[in-house]
Amino acid sequence: MKIVVAIKQVPARDSNVRIAAGAKWIDTSDSSFEINEPDAYALETGLVLKEGHGGEVVALCAGPARCLSTIREALAKGADRAIHVECNHLESLDTLAVARLLADAIRQENADLILTGLQSDDLGLGQTGVVLAEILGIPHGTIIMEVEIHGTALRVKRELEDGWFQWIEMPMPALLTIQSGISKLRYATLMGIKKAKTKEVRTVSPADAPPESSVLLDRVYLPERSKQTRLIETPAHQAAAELAEILRSEVRVL
Repeated sequence: MKIVVAIKQVPARDSNVRIAAGAKWIDTSDSSFEINEPDAYALETGLVLKEGHGGEVVALCAGPARCLSTIREALAKGADRAIHVECNHLESLDTLAVARLLADAIRQENADLILTGLQSDDLGLGQTGVVLAEILGIPHGTIIMEVEIHGTALRVKRELEDGWFQWIEMPMPALLTIQSGISKLRYATLMGIKKAKTKEVRTVSPADAPPESSVLLDRVYLPERSKQTRLIETPAHQAAAELAEILRSEVRVL
């Protein structure tokens, strides 16, 4: 069984975020980078499935040359090989354009299963996996908590709202977006780090002209702060009820 895991390199969570000149993205000149945490859970799921059913795990990452550090981390944790899709302007591409980049690389693999994280830590759109499945013309499942493989079919557990879950079955090949926190993430061992240096990393360039975005990012800015004062000039029992309603419906802290 061949499992392709799409991973993304994102700014570290403790980075000092500043808006870049032009206000089109953040200034990453002095940022450190790491694997997108939801994608780390997708990678862990792929490695567990390989350990139980055999096959190989292929890490797929799009981005500039610095993504090689994240790719090596995936290889050190147990991925068998990797594909690096060169793209120096990934942050300017919308979901559809990114999914097209990944789809071009995945088609050559004839994968049985494609895994992605639920969303990215930098943009948080939660759309790339679903759009990628649509481009590839394969079934997909989202917010996956458990994965069972039965021959050429999948049985997966999806997380719904209010503590509800759903078990669904689908044929392979298929794409799953994995929920964060479903398992304990493994650390790269010293032996794994040494082996990662010899594992294959295939670098590919976007076919023909790189895909163009249908959605243009106009401006990135920090949330604007504002203050508002409201006086409740009613008797105490009425004021308490009105305050509770404000906290419930407007402030939404109750």
